Amino acid sequence: MAFVLASDITAYSQTIFEQAWMVARDNMVARALVENFTDASGTASRSSSTYGTATFNSITETDDLTSQAFTPSVLSTLTPGEAGAQFFVSDTRRETDPFAVQQDATTELGMAYAEKVDRDIFSNLSSLTGGTVGASGTVITWGHFNAMLARLTAQKAPAPYYFVCHPYQWAQLGKAASVASSARTNADDSLLAEVAARWVAGMYFGVNVLISTHVPLSSTNAYCGMWSRTAIAFDERRPYTLELERDSSRRGWELNAHSLYGHGVWRPAYGIQGIFDNTAPTS
Repeated sequence: MAFVLASDITAYSQTIFEQAWMVARDNMVARALVENFTDASGTASRSSSTYGTATFNSITETDDLTSQAFTPSVLSTLTPGEAGAQFFVSDTRRETDPFAVQQDATTELGMAYAEKVDRDIFSNLSSLTGGTVGASGTVITWGHFNAMLARLTAQKAPAPYYFVCHPYQWAQLGKAASVASSARTNADDSLLAEVAARWVAGMYFGVNVLISTHVPLSSTNAYCGMWSRTAIAFDERRPYTLELERDSSRRGWELNAHSLYGHGVWRPAYGIQGIFDNTAPTS
């Protein structure tokens, strides 16, 4: 008996391709949390300065006052630099690709740029000078969170305050505030409710809390930070620009993405750095 089978026509069967997935990326949040400058172009550096302080002394009726210096000194400097990336899409690729390859490439360039800006800004967490809480291998606790808040307040940093940590670190804080913690028998349930309802972001003890995978990593640890907005600055000199350029000799199009910006600590004493264990949670 002869059979008519699908396997007899495998040479004629075409693969069905669904839409290709873009690489998963985290939410971009850093620029909204720091000082932003957009008033200049070019590569000239930008510096912040601080004045000296006045000292009031006890004087008697006939004492002559002594003049004190009131001169600014450079505190921090932002040095702009260019960042760029390119895709080349050939005519044949555009004509043959089952996907909207040029549109997808454009989307990826924008997402990659946004992630780089986030990572660049958060790279400054380890340069905050208002104090350091935690150490390599230490599991973060709400006690550490409160210690960072107390130290930031003691620096007389103006509100609002922001706290950003890695999801693995937030998992430890979330667990400590949940029924999974054996240490919260008599704890206030309001904290549990807030943490459970606002896993990704919220406000705790008056501090805006955000979670990001873009914080800097160090071995099995990650940096986190709590700061006032002026602690870190982003200086955009040329906004993100995407230009299409025809390359006739190669018969295709260049997708050229570029920007010019600087970033760095601005008033570093207005920020507290933390470093804690960043091991992936298992329970």
